[in-house]
Amino acid sequence: MHLDPANWKSNGQFFDYQGHSIFYKVEGSGPPLVLLHGFPTSSWDWSAVWSQLKNEFRLVTLDFIGFGLSDKPRDYPYSLTDQAELTEQLLLHVGIVDYHLLTHDIGDSVAQELLARQLDRNSNHILSCCFLNGGLFPETHRPTRTQKLLLSPVGFLVSQIFNYRLFKKSFSVIFVNPPRDEELRDHFELITHNGGHRIAHKLIQYIRERKTKRMRWLTALQEASCPLALIAGVDDPVSGKHMVDRYRELVPQSQVWEIEACGHYPQLEKPGEALEAYVKFRNT
Repeated sequence: MHLDPANWKSNGQFFDYQGHSIFYKVEGSGPPLVLLHGFPTSSWDWSAVWSQLKNEFRLVTLDFIGFGLSDKPRDYPYSLTDQAELTEQLLLHVGIVDYHLLTHDIGDSVAQELLARQLDRNSNHILSCCFLNGGLFPETHRPTRTQKLLLSPVGFLVSQIFNYRLFKKSFSVIFVNPPRDEELRDHFELITHNGGHRIAHKLIQYIRERKTKRMRWLTALQEASCPLALIAGVDDPVSGKHMVDRYRELVPQSQVWEIEACGHYPQLEKPGEALEAYVKFRNT
């Protein structure tokens, strides 16, 4: 069952992180499963698979700072490393120590940092990690035209003129079958909540951070102490088949599921197939 944004918010909570209000949700029972979302959207990305997953797992998700219903401070040092710290603070807040990860897009990079920290600490609290489409390797990431503009010297100006028409055009190209207009408007409402679109040029800097942390995060995959999997829509122009092939080359110990006729958001475009693949991974 697809949950609308109002319903999604009504079952959520907020906690304080460095003086900022962060939206999160905890539902279900069973092994803890932490869901991490991507750019430029929010935890609502998981709404199409939430009801099914919460029957098997204790689900935990959040809106990263700068995203969705969380605070979006203008003057803030946004980074993937900080988002990983935020995730760990949330887990501490809700009393979870051992957990599984299911991640997408920038959530993949946050997961890589969490895996790297596990290696640093010689701990084994991440029990498994499953990635959806994302820039796991900077050399395979193919940014959209809008992302390139946001990263450019005129990125600040692009953020100021960002509107629904521009969002719909740039977001739809990463799907094989784009969401309905109603769903696109819901995503846009969450993006622009508290003026989030005005800081898009700051949030997008994660693309540069991936390059500087490449070896740390590649090592985190290659030396991971927990099972890994990748579930990917192969027709994603940003991180599709070309990324999957690189992943198989660099992380041969991982399981991989390819979803045909699917773009960047398998959990939205082909939720049934994404769920089926994830259940197979957990069963093995």
